[in-house]
Amino acid sequence: MAKKTVSEILVDTIMAAGVTRVYGVVGDSLNGITEEIRKRDGIEWIHVRNEEAGAFAAGAEAHVTGTLAVCAGSCGPGNTHLLNGLYDCHRSRVPVLAIAAQIPSVEIGTQYFQETHPETTFKECSAYCELLGHPDQAVRTTEIAIQTALVQRGVAVLVVPGDISHQKTEAPEPRLPVLRSRATLVPAIEDLRAAADLLNTCSKVTIMAGAGCAGAHAELLQTAEALGAPVVHALRGKEYVEPNNPYDVGMSGLLGFTSGYEALMDADAMLMLGTDFPYVQFLPQEARAVQIDVRGEHIGRRARVEVGLVGDVAATLQALLPLLNHKSDRRHLEKALENYREARQDLDELATGEPGDTSMHPQYVARLLNEQAAEDAIFTCDVGTPTIWAARYLRFNGQRRLVGSFNHGSMANAMPQALGAQLAYPGRQVIALAGDGGFAMLMGELLTLKQLKTPVKMVIFNNHSLGFVELEMKAAGILEYGTELENPNFAALAEAAGVRGIRVSDPADLPGAIAEMLAHPGPVILDAVVKRTELSMPPSIQKEQVLGFSLYTLKAIMSGRGDEVLELAKTNLLR
Repeated sequence: MAKKTVSEILVDTIMAAGVTRVYGVVGDSLNGITEEIRKRDGIEWIHVRNEEAGAFAAGAEAHVTGTLAVCAGSCGPGNTHLLNGLYDCHRSRVPVLAIAAQIPSVEIGTQYFQETHPETTFKECSAYCELLGHPDQAVRTTEIAIQTALVQRGVAVLVVPGDISHQKTEAPEPRLPVLRSRATLVPAIEDLRAAADLLNTCSKVTIMAGAGCAGAHAELLQTAEALGAPVVHALRGKEYVEPNNPYDVGMSGLLGFTSGYEALMDADAMLMLGTDFPYVQFLPQEARAVQIDVRGEHIGRRARVEVGLVGDVAATLQALLPLLNHKSDRRHLEKALENYREARQDLDELATGEPGDTSMHPQYVARLLNEQAAEDAIFTCDVGTPTIWAARYLRFNGQRRLVGSFNHGSMANAMPQALGAQLAYPGRQVIALAGDGGFAMLMGELLTLKQLKTPVKMVIFNNHSLGFVELEMKAAGILEYGTELENPNFAALAEAAGVRGIRVSDPADLPGAIAEMLAHPGPVILDAVVKRTELSMPPSIQKEQVLGFSLYTLKAIMSGRGDEVLELAKTNLLR
């Protein structure tokens, strides 16, 4: 049997898994691995400016392709920079392998220069995290790490000391059996009957559908038809649930629609499909509940579930459908759909622009992006207000994709995620909806877009503030503090970096600016100056929020900031 270096084994194995790129920043403890990548055809090193961006990019690639993606960091600070992006990948359930280089193995435990212990640091944000401490471990640990990431749909971390990466050991051809293995999990028939009995007994069933409905669209629609059930979707389920869905009544939750909230609260039974929706205040706690999830640990932790079905959503619904009685009473569904039409109309009326204005409503920006983007566009969105506008104004048709930090809730994700998506699909339109705070946090990746010539379209919602944080402060009755951003002209900054920059503040100029951006062959920054005081109301207003907002207005006036209250009224009420 031939001998190979640990680096050769690593690269052989990730290539056998279909990996064609590795995101990271080079460093001496990674030299063995990066040199091996340099010598190969079919795989490349993607040089980012910050390892955090590399992890976000790898996660986006894994999300849109469904296959393994890889990122890497050198010893110490190099791999600790991966941490935030890997948390996002793991919580988003995407298969990512992170190579965390380590100091020389003989120095571990001596407080050596840049010494950290990645196998401890990354334990909480990974399904597998182990030190490759001897070359003879290389074959098995690499294969175990990759298969764990694929099977558990999460992060696997392989800690590799720099000296070990150069050492040789016997190396058979890589074997990754799970690449050719597919399993379907279906509950027992008695559990299916219990679920059907509950759903058949209740007259007003609402479906709450999440990302676990990927690949289950036909079964979802058949179930909604049989039960006469409106379908509410969680944000991560939007791209899978919304397309061509005549039963969809929008989202619920902090970013959602009144129609989604009311459809759930009016139900006497809730069928939860592939969702771990975290906001219990937006779920009906008195309704009887059936939950289907391939991850049994999710069942019952958000609502008091009466019947839990551990299984794949599509396969479980296929088995459940013959047991369901077709409900002829459609009043619950019809009421929810009418509420949705009204909520949709109310939201669309806010997405307007007055020519000659000095700034724009952010809803108008999102609406025009939706109208002009390609039918198979991939969107990414920063956490905060860009996620709100994406959730409410982007429409999905079964071809478009949506990537964001929806579980981890990190800032600065949109640009690096757009990078990963664009590299995975170079021929598709990739549009990032970025906040000004999020863009600035990892602004160095603009140089990565330029260097790699990736034609990502960046739309910056420039409101000179951490907008969502300000909304939270107002709702709590607190004067905003520490949220103001002194921004440059982002378009001019982009031009200085060799990237096309467009700045627009007059709504009349926006349609042409978006068309110009989308037509440009390279990366573009569209600096959209939007209103700082735009409010985004949740579907249900708690009395504490009403009290908090009243306190905010009183404090603002008494502290000499009454102009802010007036601007709020102009922006949100006088329209």
